[in-house]
Amino acid sequence: MYAITVREPGGPEVLEWTEVDDPAPGPGEVLIDVAATAVNRADLLQRQGFYPPPPGASPIIGLECAGRVAALGEGVEGWHTGDEVCALLSGGGYAQKVAVPAGQVLPAPPGWSLTDAGGLPEVACTVWSNLFDVANLRAGELVLIQGGTGGIGTHAIQVAAAVGARVAATAGSEDRRERCLSLGAELALDYRSEKIAEELREATEGRGADVILDNMGAAALADNIDRLAPGGRLVIIGLQGGVKAEINLNAMLRKRASVTATNLRGRPTAGPDGKAAIVAAVRAGLWPLLESGQVKPVVQETLPLNEAGRAHQLLTDGGVVGKLVLANPDF
Repeated sequence: MYAITVREPGGPEVLEWTEVDDPAPGPGEVLIDVAATAVNRADLLQRQGFYPPPPGASPIIGLECAGRVAALGEGVEGWHTGDEVCALLSGGGYAQKVAVPAGQVLPAPPGWSLTDAGGLPEVACTVWSNLFDVANLRAGELVLIQGGTGGIGTHAIQVAAAVGARVAATAGSEDRRERCLSLGAELALDYRSEKIAEELREATEGRGADVILDNMGAAALADNIDRLAPGGRLVIIGLQGGVKAEINLNAMLRKRASVTATNLRGRPTAGPDGKAAIVAAVRAGLWPLLESGQVKPVVQETLPLNEAGRAHQLLTDGGVVGKLVLANPDF
């Protein structure tokens, strides 16, 4: 098979379309013929040498895929050769075949093409686990989605609105804020504004945000705590604004607030907080929203997998709304 390999840590030009050995499914694994995968910011970090795969994971970049089951490892039940599926990966998505634990495989989402589905599992599992398992978001609460037009943001807005939450989102340009509103946000705020906390309180009778899903980390920590309502929950899922900051514990104490930082890739497959449990929750809770059309794919562009370097450059340059999908040219 062919896959994208990294010649050496560096820019998009180090990604190469190379012939490599086919993977074989081990016990409990499913082998998937990949129709499509997608670009995530973690992929850019791995290409640069800053985000190595977990022990035992494929060194090939790629955290999600969609395609057809090609073979089953020993002991796998519930899947059959030829099934159309998508999967959450720890690595290996930028390839024509990938082996993945069966617990991380999902049926192809109803009403979605396999190409669009290639960009779903990573955002779906990230958003569902953090909004509901970690933050316990409930209908009627207000959630602030930082970065509302990214892959995570465009999905999170739709999911939160579909379950009856009130949604605020941040974005840069007026066009991008309009996109947030079209996806289901009731408030679209300029992320550069110094009045976000004030605007949130105006919209909530002085309370603020019950939940904040944040991709900035250190740079936004103090502001995000200020934006929280009493009993508010801040969930940090990205560190685009740095890794270290001081925290005002008194401000948190007065609000009975909580701050949680989570990641997905490094989790084991099994266990109560493992990937298989998250995938099962996503299938039970999100798949009906996909089938009803309440949550739809948001894909900026689909490029051939062998042009992954160009896709990395597009994401680096900015301006992408939703996901960049990479389609296997030989599927």
